Amino acid sequence: MKILRLILGDQLTSRISALEDVDREHDVVLLVEVHAEATYVRHHKQKIVLVLSAMRHFAEKLREAGIQVDYVRLDDPGNTGSFTGEVERALGRYEVDRIVVTEPGEWRVQAMVETWRDRFGLPIEIRDDDRFFCSRAEFAAWAADRKTLQLEYFYRHMRRKTGWLMDGGEPAGGQWNYDAQNREALQPDIDIPFARRFTPDAITGALLRIVGERYSDHFGDLESFGWGVTRTEALVALQDFITQRLPMFGAYQDAMKAGEAVLFHSLLSPYLNLGLLSPQEVCEAALKAYAQEAAPLSAVEGFIRQILGWREYLRGIYWLKMPDYTETNYLAADRPLPSFYWTAETDLACLHETIVATRRNAYAHHIQRLMVTGNFALLAGISPAEVEAWYLSVYADAFEWVELPNTHGMALYADGGLLSSKPYAASGAYIDRMSDYCQSCRYSPQIKLGHGACPFNILYWRFLIVNKQRLASNPRMALMYGTLQRMDAERRLRIVDEAEAFLDRLDT
Repeated sequence: MKILRLILGDQLTSRISALEDVDREHDVVLLVEVHAEATYVRHHKQKIVLVLSAMRHFAEKLREAGIQVDYVRLDDPGNTGSFTGEVERALGRYEVDRIVVTEPGEWRVQAMVETWRDRFGLPIEIRDDDRFFCSRAEFAAWAADRKTLQLEYFYRHMRRKTGWLMDGGEPAGGQWNYDAQNREALQPDIDIPFARRFTPDAITGALLRIVGERYSDHFGDLESFGWGVTRTEALVALQDFITQRLPMFGAYQDAMKAGEAVLFHSLLSPYLNLGLLSPQEVCEAALKAYAQEAAPLSAVEGFIRQILGWREYLRGIYWLKMPDYTETNYLAADRPLPSFYWTAETDLACLHETIVATRRNAYAHHIQRLMVTGNFALLAGISPAEVEAWYLSVYADAFEWVELPNTHGMALYADGGLLSSKPYAASGAYIDRMSDYCQSCRYSPQIKLGHGACPFNILYWRFLIVNKQRLASNPRMALMYGTLQRMDAERRLRIVDEAEAFLDRLDT
């Protein structure tokens, strides 16, 4: 029996379920670089290089292990540019009895795979992706009959399941999370460690040239490419984070600083999402640091919560609610995405800094995404579909299963509160408190109206005013709406007028 085993670009581990019983003598493992995957949104150039280089290095490792690999390169003659087309061509090269694939991470790809049985007249075996702590079925069972699907309850379920950071049946330290201790502004005398980057080898160098030519009109710089592209490099990156940045990660994970894209963040999400690292080994490395008293509980818990809690939770929500999830737009936001999200040509220092760093690195940390670019999009009423396509395009770690619910539910509140109990809306005061961006900005967060007023201030109050009917009954919004109620009518009118005038000239 000969099997064609398809490995997708975010399944780059020999432990993937599609390879667990591979027959080295008979089976063929197929990896394909397809144009459609680089262009269904216009992905950052660095993201394309990262994925393709990691695929090429992984294929070499499989061959070294004695596995027969059929690898189709982007520029190979006859490349059809699609998964379906390349599977069809492979079936013309080999006589196989069935096709085996691990369940894709994205709904659109799974829908495509499910058409192959009829198209090719062959059995298609879609195996569970067991790299995650929580299967799709387990999450659906957890979610069944619940009135709310809040992260906190899921996170506690996963802590109990793994036993991580638990003292018997109680959480270590007496608290389930230490989020309140994870919001310190960066102190000026704090030394920020250099995050490990990697020099491109010959394989990556060739792809930098190919992508630079073929996708020259895509967003992003290539000159600063420094991502790891192998499991060995990903393990080095993991150890670099654990020793150099994890101890301070907890306190400063919400902080922002001009010229510092990483601070104490891990830079591990691209490696996790590609399969170069497993979430279990990443969490266990952090837990080991805690056990050895090399990192405090607040830092380790905050990090574990992002992977064991948030990452698993987003995947569960995605597969529970797709494909209808994308159609929700609770706040009826419909403004086009401003061009400065691509050009960085804006005089708001926080947005300029974040977008320039994103263009340079294919990366921004979660507070820059949520409370700068996401917060602005929320306040300005930008179309969820356009914002989501931007996030999916510009970040190296963005795959739809994790990006879509993060953006749609967390940043934009487009699902009406499925993920978040209230919108993550904030004025300029938050950005001023958590960063030094405002020091170099032409606008002042201390000015609420009129000349020099921070646009986040007027947009924040306009957001509350125009969404009052949808949000005023939310108990977590009571304080803000109480303040708005006490504001005199003339001031409210001035806020709306100034905010609308600002929005009207966004692209001028």
